[in-house]
Amino acid sequence: MKKWNLNSWTKFPAKHLPVYQDKGELDLVLSKIKKYPPLVFAGESRSLKKALADVAEGKAFLLQGGDCAESFAEFHPDNIRDTFKVLLQMSLVLTASASMPVVKVGRIAGQFSKPRSAPTEKKDGIELPSYLGDNINGMEFTEKARIPDAKRLFRAYSQSASTLNLLRAFSQGGFADLRQVHLWNLGFIKDKTKGKYKEIEDKISDALAFMEACGINSDNNRRLRSVNFYTSHEALLLPFEESMTRVDSTTGEFHDTSAHFVWIGDRTRQPDGAHVEFCRGIKNPIGLKCGPTLKPEELLNLCNILNPDNEPGRLTLISRFGADNVEKYLPKLIKAIKKEGLKVVWSCDPMHGNTIKAATGFKTRTFESVLKEVKNFFAVSQAEGSYAGGLHIEMTGQDVTECTGGAQKISENDLSNRYRTHCDPRLNADQALELAFLISEEIKKNSKISNKIIQAAS
Repeated sequence: MKKWNLNSWTKFPAKHLPVYQDKGELDLVLSKIKKYPPLVFAGESRSLKKALADVAEGKAFLLQGGDCAESFAEFHPDNIRDTFKVLLQMSLVLTASASMPVVKVGRIAGQFSKPRSAPTEKKDGIELPSYLGDNINGMEFTEKARIPDAKRLFRAYSQSASTLNLLRAFSQGGFADLRQVHLWNLGFIKDKTKGKYKEIEDKISDALAFMEACGINSDNNRRLRSVNFYTSHEALLLPFEESMTRVDSTTGEFHDTSAHFVWIGDRTRQPDGAHVEFCRGIKNPIGLKCGPTLKPEELLNLCNILNPDNEPGRLTLISRFGADNVEKYLPKLIKAIKKEGLKVVWSCDPMHGNTIKAATGFKTRTFESVLKEVKNFFAVSQAEGSYAGGLHIEMTGQDVTECTGGAQKISENDLSNRYRTHCDPRLNADQALELAFLISEEIKKNSKISNKIIQAAS
């Protein structure tokens, strides 16, 4: 394999990258961003990789969630807080179900750009370039707004830095107190589900009461009032990712300091493509979306390119097939990975394969299909003797109406009430937490698989 360098990706074919009219302005913007402080630090990314190594070995579970695409318009501290809050609530439910740590990673502080299925879109007979994310162009359907603007990267960097600052305060400043998170969950159970999940509620309450009786509480134990929280986004806009990649002074390694974890999308995972070339050289934990067109031999090739040393925690495989296709495509991928003895994290994205168009014209996803894909993911993993290590969802802490179904019984006619996404439909706060409760039984079975993996390895 050829030697990697910071811009070697430019010599490979690149898909889904915008074409800037003013290349000189783009170069000027990127040269300035290269001098900006890192958003995250190499040591933090190494800590996440270590935590993900535990997931790969069946000793922890990965929860990854957040916006489909962050926007400038909805940037507000309350929105950041509410998304963080729901991820903490889900994490507590999953921890109680699996009796193991949950690694918490947000799709936040950098998840702006999105690949689109078509380069243009039409409205009322007018055809314009597609909206590609707020860090590239505008959502407004005008010719001017849809022109890629390099200066938007300054605002994206600033918003990411502010978001990270607030997340660090929330995660370390007492907002994440375990007792508080449990009270939030109790409120959800009583208000929304009439005690449907009382068994899990009782288990958490008993555990907290036992610790309190032993003198272990958040007043004297910092670990009960703080959490490790990491950020992630798709490594799509490679010129920006390159500008944020720095040499770690302690190791001499390259780290993409725009996020702790970056992933390669299903549309940009070509082994001879620019996105794979860029990601193979950085030392961050890497994700790889695995869709229906991915063949086992292609997956093995990508694993060897991205993780040639078979390092645990380096590579997370994120399946996204659609609820009815999991049993068709996932088993052969798992078999190939197991046969080669590759150490990966298997995670489930139940959102992207289940997008439909409602009769009312809105792009949506049904809660039932999302739940079905997660359950099928666990069932196939169990049948293949593989550990289902993670959940990757598009969600928000806001009370939106973008996905139908769930305990709220959101219908297609309700979608217009609070449909706010800039790209794909997201689970709202109640739907996301409900999903965590509903997969608790699968998590319990999954933890038995993890015990077998641990015993086999020891």
